Amino acid sequence: MSLVEKLQPIKKRHTELAEALGEPGLDPKELVKLSTEYAGLDSVVAAINSYEEALQEQEDLQEMLEDPDMKEMAEADMLRLSKDIPALEEQIQLALIPKDSADTKNAILEIRAGTGGDEAALFAADLFGMYKGYASKQGWKLEVMEASESDVGGYREIIAEVSGTDVFSKLKFESGVHRVQRVPKTETQGRVHTSAATVAVLPEAEDVDIELNEADIRVDIFRASGPGGQSVNTTDSAVRLTHEPTGITVSIQDEKSQHKNKAKAMKILKTRIYDHERQIIDSERAADRKSQVGSGDRSERIRTYNYPQSRVSDHRINLTSHNLDGIIVGEGLDEMIDALIAEDQAEKLSNLDV
Repeated sequence: MSLVEKLQPIKKRHTELAEALGEPGLDPKELVKLSTEYAGLDSVVAAINSYEEALQEQEDLQEMLEDPDMKEMAEADMLRLSKDIPALEEQIQLALIPKDSADTKNAILEIRAGTGGDEAALFAADLFGMYKGYASKQGWKLEVMEASESDVGGYREIIAEVSGTDVFSKLKFESGVHRVQRVPKTETQGRVHTSAATVAVLPEAEDVDIELNEADIRVDIFRASGPGGQSVNTTDSAVRLTHEPTGITVSIQDEKSQHKNKAKAMKILKTRIYDHERQIIDSERAADRKSQVGSGDRSERIRTYNYPQSRVSDHRINLTSHNLDGIIVGEGLDEMIDALIAEDQAEKLSNLDV
């Protein structure tokens, strides 16, 4: 079967979706589902059409080559097509790579200090600064939802919402354990210490993604407290939500308003449950990620930031950069993220039956 024949079912599906979207009275959830699939096929179908036109032009030129008056012009066009057709085939293959349905979503970014005490909390703050700088460079909006500061600065935990274009597709490979090797500010003898922080990037759930039964959610209200147990305010404004079927819990005390804290907690809760369901249902995606760029498991060490050598190493793809200063402020993080995306695409391309 030729490549053109293999691609016909895709064009047929695109046409069927266009007709279905034209039907009146579509259920909103079905409309979102069909629209997303239709938009995902647009670039594929455009590439297929260009490919078919190029093949037809190549066939027409074969006849022109037999005409002495047209031969020179036909040869020039054939040379052009000899480059265009392989490029279009590659474009089609890239477009056919299975899309992660969450790639276009915003993300919830969670950073937690790991081993290393105060130094780990300072490193967590550095990582947050890195993602804040990267988000700014991408034109994204980053909003802190909850932050727990350590006594010496830095964060024991910080949660932020990152919104913009294709946020999750670029940040999703950041999930895992990040390790730092440097001399802590608190170290008097100048010895290099190793500390760690955990990063979790979750696709933000939308209302169409997940339905929660309010009866499944336990709401606890308590008084917010700061470092050392000191009272932040005198009202019971902090909120803890527990989704009893999964045991997933979210606590928010960042706002003085109980209503605002509950709204933030609900957004994070939905996102964590959505991510939990994705991990269970989408086993194929999980297998792909594990084989190429790691499972994203929170216990997996993915990257080391070595300050004495100004070196950043990503252990999943054996990539080393000596631009630590640029990466840690977010300006140079593209180097890491783009390489991870390219490696993931190459792996998926090798598995395509086209």
